[in-house]
Amino acid sequence: MATSRAAVVTSYHQPLEIQQVEIPELNGISMLVRIDASTLCGTDVHRWEGGLGDEALPFVTGHEPCGYIEVMNAPRVDIFNRPLAVGDRIVWSYVSCGHCYYCTVALQPCLCRGRASWGHNRSDQFPYLLGSCAQYMYVPVECQIVRVPDRISSATAAASSCAYRTIMHAYDRLGAIKSHETVLIQGSGPLGIFAAAVAREHGAKKVLLIGAPAGRLETARRMGVDELIDMDVVTEESDRVAWVKDETDGRGADVVIQCATANAVPEGMRMLRDGGRYVSVGVGGRAAMPIGDLPGEMTLYTVRSGEPRHWLQAIDFLDSRWDSYPFEEMISESYDLDGVNDAMEAMASFRVVKAAIYPNGR
Repeated sequence: MATSRAAVVTSYHQPLEIQQVEIPELNGISMLVRIDASTLCGTDVHRWEGGLGDEALPFVTGHEPCGYIEVMNAPRVDIFNRPLAVGDRIVWSYVSCGHCYYCTVALQPCLCRGRASWGHNRSDQFPYLLGSCAQYMYVPVECQIVRVPDRISSATAAASSCAYRTIMHAYDRLGAIKSHETVLIQGSGPLGIFAAAVAREHGAKKVLLIGAPAGRLETARRMGVDELIDMDVVTEESDRVAWVKDETDGRGADVVIQCATANAVPEGMRMLRDGGRYVSVGVGGRAAMPIGDLPGEMTLYTVRSGEPRHWLQAIDFLDSRWDSYPFEEMISESYDLDGVNDAMEAMASFRVVKAAIYPNGR
């Protein structure tokens, strides 16, 4: 087994190529995983379009993997220090250096300058397979490993490797939600819909959501949203702000979580009550906020990615609430590896909530 089939971006906004990519030699406690499912998210679309600037052509797309340990050359343990074995189904964290200011003093490894993530690394340089839309993927020595419980599907577990763990990070930063508070979610993609379920489980009195298109909103309602509006129908910002005020006795939401784009931040702040908390999740877009439109007092958090514990928190949330929410509905369409271009187009056009790729077949 010298190579792995993989979906490779060779030119921006051009069809991905299915190539045979070299399988690296393992060193130390690095591992090789056979990918069972990889989900796509907006970041994969932006990188394919050349919009993030961290990609180096050619690269294997995908950063949301779930798979089975295929090769281990040395003993390795999971995040609970339990021995791992060939055949275990896992997800795994990104890598931080462990010795810089952000890792050791600030205790914010998400901001580590030596941090490594997946889905944008050159496929013609060691370790080649650092993208999840491939039959096999390399797992570096420094990753923390989380086992996946049997009842969680591989596609849903894969989504926990980015979208869901980022939301767990956001709620970590946000802190407790009180039983009288209303949470407003901006955005009806995977981040926003999952954020609604977490808000419900964290005790929010009411969960509101603003998003589009209509198909995503149907899923959002089943994931814990009490009231929502369709941006394709309610097209004026002033009408959307008025709707939020009407739903909150004229005050505005106690908590607003932005899961769409930074462009939505000014509108979201107009929907926040005085003294409320605003969380902006992820990166992308620019926004200018007139200072006169800010709430009288507010707390602002910005969140990206996650720390190893957030991978675990996401998996535990899925496992403990599996019978309460239709998590599987988040996986709108499934594709084999040769269908990756169709999957990317479906994500780019918002036709699906989440696309799942099965590189080794279903």
